[in-house]
Amino acid sequence: MIFDKDGTTTIVFQENIELPVFLENLKNSYSKINVDNIIVNLFSFDTLTADDILEFLELSNAHRATNKSFILVTEKVTYDEVPDEINLVPTIQEAKDLIEMEEIERDLGL
Repeated sequence: MIFDKDGTTTIVFQENIELPVFLENLKNSYSKINVDNIIVNLFSFDTLTADDILEFLELSNAHRATNKSFILVTEKVTYDEVPDEINLVPTIQEAKDLIEMEEIERDLGL
């Protein structure tokens, strides 16, 4: 698992492993990045389904409850296929833009 920290945001890249192993590694490493906004880059996975994305729901909800952003990045599943509780975008730049918008909302108390 590779962490790329940029200010208050950490982008998580995965090794070439199966999704369950990656998710377990992310949960085990979470304490290292839990104070940051988190972008999880899922581009390396050949196939992903909406059910695979739902595997991140518990971690996403827990992280967002701490007033930090948690965003998944993939083009293989669209945001229409997953619940509104999961932030899913097709590019890293859109993830960064979403974090910026969410930080403004938090600063304004929205």
